[in-house]
Amino acid sequence: MTLVLTHSDVARLLRGDPHHTEVRAAVERAHADLARGRAVVPAPPAMTLDGAALIPMAAADGASGRAAVKLLADIPGNRAAGLPVQRSAILVSSATTGECQALIDGRLVTAVRTAAVSAVATAHLSRPDSRVLGLVGAGNLAIEHTRAIVAVRDIDTVVVWSRSSARVSAYREAVAGLGLTVKAVDTVEEVVRAADVLCTQTPAREPLVHGAWFEPGLHVNAVGAPPRTDHREIDGSGMRRAYLVVDSLPTALSKSGEVVMALAENAITTADVRVELGEVIAGLAPGRTTPQDITLFNSVGIGLQDLVTADLLLKRAREEGIGTTIDLAA
Repeated sequence: MTLVLTHSDVARLLRGDPHHTEVRAAVERAHADLARGRAVVPAPPAMTLDGAALIPMAAADGASGRAAVKLLADIPGNRAAGLPVQRSAILVSSATTGECQALIDGRLVTAVRTAAVSAVATAHLSRPDSRVLGLVGAGNLAIEHTRAIVAVRDIDTVVVWSRSSARVSAYREAVAGLGLTVKAVDTVEEVVRAADVLCTQTPAREPLVHGAWFEPGLHVNAVGAPPRTDHREIDGSGMRRAYLVVDSLPTALSKSGEVVMALAENAITTADVRVELGEVIAGLAPGRTTPQDITLFNSVGIGLQDLVTADLLLKRAREEGIGTTIDLAA
């Protein structure tokens, strides 16, 4: 039998854990397992059609005994029609029997697991005394990142930039219960220079963030650029100045505009793109070594993050009786 979870189903299942503590623990374990060879994440192929990018993100996880594929559709033309630019659905199967176990709307799963992974990276790479969170972009990803990161660092101030004052207002309202001082500023540079932990969350094609603005001790989560090699939020100088950690080497080298364009500009070399987050978590590679280090987590997103989040949702759904069950074999 196959369980179908709609967007509203997923929202109900995640409502009881606003800081996504369980998702964070799941993705942290999964990244460490990937480094130890207990999970599989192939580099996703790129399928383009009339300007749309259609990307199947696959993974298999030994701990859960499941495999999954998320089909991510990145369609810029949707913006003019008032439709979401990115849409996704996750198909989950048993890695033992091949049975299709679930079909899950990917919108909220993607946002929550992305924020959870950034929180994991922040916990392992940022300075423990970090207090100021900088946000480039103030949409839903900013809200989810704030909720996740305040659970791993004693953040008391948020400095935020957005092109939309309405989004900043909505962000303020969404995080009002967290006891944070929120300061809206006029330029991206102000955010970068003020931050201890910086999260970039825009679908930028040209860099918004410049390495010349990086202060010693900064940690950056580069999150927003879509998995296209012609989009990036961080310039080559920023990639060169930082100690670079990626979610998956094959994925970063094939899908990250930050990495691919910095390599093409000779701002970095392939020797600079060698450390995965899971290796840092598992103690197989160093993370931050001094308070003055500048660290950067390049988050492209991998199917394993979707898979372990889906596994968590399926367990909760069965406990709470949420979702619709269908028999695909009927």
